[in-house]
Amino acid sequence: DWSSDVCSSDLNYYAKRASHPKYKRKNCNDTYRTNCVYGEYKTNKYASIKLDLNKRTIKLPKISEIKIRGYRNLTKFDKKILSATVSKTGDKYYVSILVEEYLQDKLFRMNSAVGIDIGIKNIITTSDGIKYSPMMNIKKLEKKLKGLNKWLSRTKKDSKNRQKVIVKINRVYQKIRNIRKYYIHKITSKLVHNNDLIVTEFLKVRNMIETSQKRFTKLLTNSCFSEIITQLKYKSKWNFKKLIQVPTYYASSQICNHCEHKNKMVKDLSVREWKCEVCGNINERDINASLNILNEGIIKYYKTEYEI
Repeated sequence: DWSSDVCSSDLNYYAKRASHPKYKRKNCNDTYRTNCVYGEYKTNKYASIKLDLNKRTIKLPKISEIKIRGYRNLTKFDKKILSATVSKTGDKYYVSILVEEYLQDKLFRMNSAVGIDIGIKNIITTSDGIKYSPMMNIKKLEKKLKGLNKWLSRTKKDSKNRQKVIVKINRVYQKIRNIRKYYIHKITSKLVHNNDLIVTEFLKVRNMIETSQKRFTKLLTNSCFSEIITQLKYKSKWNFKKLIQVPTYYASSQICNHCEHKNKMVKDLSVREWKCEVCGNINERDINASLNILNEGIIKYYKTEYEI
């Protein structure tokens, strides 16, 4: 039977249920996933993946117990394991475990709310007046990365020196990713834990990068807009909070948060502060935008909640 010699992705291709399978390339996305299989033999119960946080070991299929680092101060683990994903970055191996957990649903009550304006000069500006500046501690690493890439271009293909440089480059990339993730996790966790309703803009990041000027492209990619929204979404669900996104083209920066007068002159990004022609209120660009986003989000929440 010819079907026994091909994998399921090939069968789907020949049955015209899917496009041609794309096979993994070496040294690109070095990951594999394995499911946890549970079984019972006589009186013994077994599982193909076992995690022991007291001994700091993990057992994977076809591999004996391996020492692990991580989990910080956790010592108890009583959740059902579904699968494990092993990945390689540089010369280090990582394993992430998918577990099944039941959360007790809580009734949502809006005691506090915050509006968030996401930008380049300040990554996040809240309606409370708090500003989070962009990450400055990765510039040194980016300079190091530039030198390593020059070194890589001078090495011979398939040489040992080339492999050494690739490992060093991967280490620097991993360090930059970790710094960004840690910084954003710190901000988003604080926002979710301190507020019940979080309101932000619906950003089309890819369109922003494609249509932006060349000098802004790197600033946009370093700001990690997509990662901020992703983290806010799942952390809000985990903590039974609500995240509302206002439309993309809502003119949050141009509207005065006191009298709702729209000033089209504020479209220019160089205007950081402006005085309202109607009420005379002095508006700081980012804080004014976050206040308008908050007001729009609260209106949207009450409309959907009470069907106004």
